[in-house]
Amino acid sequence: MDPAAIATLVQELFVADGPVDRPVRIASLVAFQGDHRTLTERDLPRIASALIEDVAREFDDDTTDQPRTELTDALARTQPRTELTDALARTQPRTELTDALARTLHALGTVDLDDLRAVRLGPEAFARHLATAAPDADAELDPADARTHASLREAVCAHILRVLTIRSPFVAAAEDAAFEERYAQDIVAAHDHLTIYGIDLTHSPDSWPLDAAYLSLETETDAGGPSAPAEQALAGRDRVLLWGVAGSGKTTLVQRLAVSVARGDLPAPLEGLRGRIPFVLPVRRFRRDGFPEPDAFLSAIRYPHSDAQPPGWAERVLSHGRGLLLVDGVDEAPEDERERLREALRELPTRYPGNVWLVTSRPSAVRENWLAAERFTELKLSPLSREGVTAFIRRWHAAARQDISDPADLDRLSGYEETLLDAVRITRELGRLATNPLMCGLLCALHRDRRGYLPRGRKALYDAALSMLLERRDRERAMLPPDGIDLPQEPKIQLLQKLAHWMLVNGRSEMDRAAAIETLARYIPAIPHAERQGAPEEIYRHLLNRTGLLREPTPGSVDFVHRTFQDYLSARAVVERHDFDFLIDHAHLDDWEEVIRMSVALARPDECAYLLEGLLAARKDARPVHARHRKLLAAACLEHATELDPEVRSRVHRYTRDLVRPTSLEGARALGWIGPIVLEMLPDPSGVSDEEAHRLAVTATSIADDRAIDYLVRLRDRASWAVRARLAAAWRRYDTDRYAEEIIAHLDERELDFPVSDLEELRALRRLGGRPCVQIAGALTPQQLIEGLVAERLTELWLAYDLGADLDLSWLTAFPRLTILRLSQRNTEVTGVPEGVQVIVAGA
Repeated sequence: MDPAAIATLVQELFVADGPVDRPVRIASLVAFQGDHRTLTERDLPRIASALIEDVAREFDDDTTDQPRTELTDALARTQPRTELTDALARTQPRTELTDALARTLHALGTVDLDDLRAVRLGPEAFARHLATAAPDADAELDPADARTHASLREAVCAHILRVLTIRSPFVAAAEDAAFEERYAQDIVAAHDHLTIYGIDLTHSPDSWPLDAAYLSLETETDAGGPSAPAEQALAGRDRVLLWGVAGSGKTTLVQRLAVSVARGDLPAPLEGLRGRIPFVLPVRRFRRDGFPEPDAFLSAIRYPHSDAQPPGWAERVLSHGRGLLLVDGVDEAPEDERERLREALRELPTRYPGNVWLVTSRPSAVRENWLAAERFTELKLSPLSREGVTAFIRRWHAAARQDISDPADLDRLSGYEETLLDAVRITRELGRLATNPLMCGLLCALHRDRRGYLPRGRKALYDAALSMLLERRDRERAMLPPDGIDLPQEPKIQLLQKLAHWMLVNGRSEMDRAAAIETLARYIPAIPHAERQGAPEEIYRHLLNRTGLLREPTPGSVDFVHRTFQDYLSARAVVERHDFDFLIDHAHLDDWEEVIRMSVALARPDECAYLLEGLLAARKDARPVHARHRKLLAAACLEHATELDPEVRSRVHRYTRDLVRPTSLEGARALGWIGPIVLEMLPDPSGVSDEEAHRLAVTATSIADDRAIDYLVRLRDRASWAVRARLAAAWRRYDTDRYAEEIIAHLDERELDFPVSDLEELRALRRLGGRPCVQIAGALTPQQLIEGLVAERLTELWLAYDLGADLDLSWLTAFPRLTILRLSQRNTEVTGVPEGVQVIVAGA
């Protein structure tokens, strides 16, 4: 039976109209007494019988395609199914049940509760209240049938409370407010912390308050404009698709937004989000079931108190345009499910206008303009700039100092901090690794753990990280195993690999706790150290509590603390199993890219050659786009191969040479994500069109490695504004002085804004003689700008950052030739602009 039909039956019990601006007694609302009655007491057995018939029909038919109702779900929870089915199948008890339920419904006319109090009681307590009001309702029933009646009574009460909530805006508003207060507290409790890898090596906790650990991330577009802090880039936009590579901070940003909105503690650019209700929707929680409807949001993400949400609450939030929907990790959905996800992201914003949507994904999972038709602005998280890396390292060490009291340890940690900052600036390989918060955190942790020394290369970095987390952490703390289990490092890695491999094979980023224990039980007998230590469940609990790599995001499920660890352990498992054909068969799927790259780093030379040649080989019925993807992936893997037959390397170059002339901006970005190896294969830009030169500039500037400068030199003399703007905007990614001398100094100044992100760039631009049009993308002070900008040259100034409280711009009189001032929409309240300066508001 349609759940709506159940609701119709329950609605019959109440009058259609009535006061809605205050609580009202339930007895005055029933439809079988009073002046406005539409039922008689003789109708109650009919309604009771119809409800019981429906339940019997649904329980009799296990193959029904109809959705189960709250009524039958509640019954299934409160009474054994066999006992319930037997009771409903017998004719005489069913007649007696009908009479008993009718007497219970009649008690609604005598109950001493108003609708608001009843709703706040909840179904179970309200059912007890009705039982007290009708003490003889089940007097003629035997004990088993009395239990069936009690189950029916509670299930019907759940529907009654839903009807009372829906019919009265007053009740709904009161319940919504109470629930939202609790929900906000739960959002803060769930998301107001971050794991900073490795800080807990001595005596510090595993997680840190979000405020203390959070580093503001920056976003950029391909429009040639400056990068901007994520909070600033999101301000004023109600639909954003945000790209970011693994470890770039997408989920951290989602957490930050959710907690800030829940607390009402918002940075100035995001004041427009005040009062909204955040829904954190990790795609992995509903990846195979499709995007949930609003009232199923909380149950889909396994929010522990989803049953407490008032009926229709989420629907009301979205209908009133009060929602902040944070859809995290499109790449976590299987490739064949992403189109269905996109349809939901097209339909829901249209159905519920006025809400704010932020959707995140790894770049390789969605193509350019994936949601452009739905007016989503596409942004991508920038690799950490030099300043961002410095800020992260300093923030990490500041957090580590919080629980250190020994002055000698504090001095030692300060020394490590300065040594690491120097190493990242000087050593190119470390600079290439330190591109996102995850990698920076690992570098900080390993540097401290190894007393100032760091491994080189991706494989060495992850092996050292596993050693730190699995072996050295407890040893450094001189801890005895609190659970009596003492596993060496290698058995722990083997068991974690089994879990990671299961997730890889099954296309999952988390697994049920029961499946994890079952998987461990299958492999523990082959690992003597583990078999001697305890039962599979005890081993599982040890891995969860003591490795720092697993977590239980919700009761009954487990995942890795970061997808990168899952990918690395999966790769180890595949290489150990020599299952390279398995990798090759799945190489066209973007969520296998990291596993394949890491497998190349782990494999022996002959295995590398086999895997790379498998990526290049033609495959029957392969789609052209998949063939291209495999070949480019082979090129991307070259830099990870420790040893490789030169003929294989040459063959990879030969097969991919013709693929590195991108025909779209999407393709240009994709090439850039492959890494520095692409620079060796890009065509000579001297003879190409301006359009192709722009795409080549996008590819090269997407590679945050100073080797890109050598290629960009060959584009610097182009007259094309798009090429010049792209090169100017990329300054922050490279060595400031070298880029200034080899690129910035040679760009045609006409109609070009030169972006400045920090004081170092401002000083470098001054050494070049200044420029007439300058974008200030970093928060520099007025005094720094007065000293750094060349006054006799400046004619246009773009303050592309949030001015905050510094809205008095009278200091601009220091620039007598200034004629145009560009501001963001957030800075429209400025004062003191000199006479003769035209103010242009971006986007106005």
